[in-house]
Amino acid sequence: MLTPTDDYATLARTFAWDVPTHYNIGVDVCDKWADGSGRLALIYEQADGHQTRYTFDDIRALSNRLANSLLAQGVVVGDRIGILLPQAPETAVAHVAAYKLGAIAVPLFTLFGVDALEYRLGNCGATALVTDREGVEKIRPIRHLLPALKTVYCVDLAAGAAPGAESGVLDFHAELAASSSAFVPRNTLADDPAVIIYTSGTTGKPKGALHAHRVLLGHLPGVEMSHNFFPQGASMMWTPADWAWIGGLLDVLMPSWHHGIPVLARRFEKFEASAAVELMARHQVTHTFLPPTALKLMRGKVDESVRSSLSLKSVASGGESLGEELIDWGRRVFGVTINEFYGQTECNMTVSSCSAMFAPQVGAIGKAVPGHAVAIVDEAGMPVAVGVEGNIGVRAPDPVMFLGYWNNPEATREKFAGDYLLTGDMGTCDEDGFIRFVGRNDDVITSAGYRIGPGPIEDCLISHPAVRMAVVVGMPDTIRTEIVKAFIILNEGVVGDEVLVREIQAHVRTRLAAHEYPREIAFVDALPMTATGKIIRRQLRQLG
Repeated sequence: MLTPTDDYATLARTFAWDVPTHYNIGVDVCDKWADGSGRLALIYEQADGHQTRYTFDDIRALSNRLANSLLAQGVVVGDRIGILLPQAPETAVAHVAAYKLGAIAVPLFTLFGVDALEYRLGNCGATALVTDREGVEKIRPIRHLLPALKTVYCVDLAAGAAPGAESGVLDFHAELAASSSAFVPRNTLADDPAVIIYTSGTTGKPKGALHAHRVLLGHLPGVEMSHNFFPQGASMMWTPADWAWIGGLLDVLMPSWHHGIPVLARRFEKFEASAAVELMARHQVTHTFLPPTALKLMRGKVDESVRSSLSLKSVASGGESLGEELIDWGRRVFGVTINEFYGQTECNMTVSSCSAMFAPQVGAIGKAVPGHAVAIVDEAGMPVAVGVEGNIGVRAPDPVMFLGYWNNPEATREKFAGDYLLTGDMGTCDEDGFIRFVGRNDDVITSAGYRIGPGPIEDCLISHPAVRMAVVVGMPDTIRTEIVKAFIILNEGVVGDEVLVREIQAHVRTRLAAHEYPREIAFVDALPMTATGKIIRRQLRQLG
């Protein structure tokens, strides 16, 4: 835990990691607090306003029951368990059970379509899946393509449904009720694999970033710094970010539980600024992670009149530079300085601001979090001079750093140069240690906090019968940072009109993901290419 101080230089110089040889995330975030005291772990608020409270004792018993059920279904150490659920108690229970079992959790976003799910579940060879009825319906047409997937749990099986052999789906709650609440967690090593989080790349399919149990310990300094020495003054944490992403799972849920701080589970299908403020006020949320897009949406709808109703002591944000205007708005409305932080799925929470230690510098994403050696390096992994633009790199080894890409050693090797992991983000560092984000050195699109690779979208687009060729790029957007825009060459005889635009958009939303569909589509006769046949994406961006 970081020691509260206003002396960043001394804290950074004296920080030392304490990563034990044996460490298990599930035991750390749950069992150590399950002492019979009834300590609150989770408040789950549903869309209709109904609330359910869970103690750490509840989470321990439920996760133990699920671990025993998974064992009975033949799940063994190292097996992958897909978790296709929104923010919900069953989501947290599934993660804790997987970690205790020594299995590998694979969080999956509920907006993923059938193609995205087929690839991820097939690529990792998931043997079990925990989902809901909506997820079951998505999996049904592709389950025959997933031979490793033997067990599917449904958390909201319809009353009177026939789980079992016919449907191939188990009733999650019935299985837990029939299983013992006594379970001895596996004594995992800190370096044993715990979770695979899929991330988009420039080309090709998404890559599964495999993390060890130590990844949670590696996150803690960044979480503590971005929240002004969390858990100081904390009594409730919430984020609108989905727990399927590293920002929701390892920046909020798991670090909060590590510190014994309760978490509010409530994710809106569509983010609404006034509803988010009312939620935080009603539950007296003290700490929140609000992505930049959420803050921008709130800025247009929320003013300082809400300040007296809020209990906020810390607001953290990450994904892009916020700018002076948004930070000033946060001070007026929230009564706190929003702390920016930076990281990526492979190596997260390595740079942060911390208003309790130093004033934010406009345009900078912060300073290196104590414990992480962050530098601006060239393509060979050699540090460059102060003020010179280069790749933001993190020196290996590092507890928060991934073990590698699942079954992709070549991509893993390409991620490193010299002693550094290359983030793929370009930046500069000044003489005071402030790091500025300049931009990506590849074609990844950053939209509403999501990093979106163009490859899977282009593959999905050309699977539409009207499309002969397609390229997608990110176009600037005031709210989402970027939106996905597709440039499409149609097959001969096909007319490009608004009806076809909507049809193609629906095709991507259904098969790939709702957050990845092209919000704009341009039908073109040709695409700019190099002499060797490569698309010149920068020219497409210039077309607007």
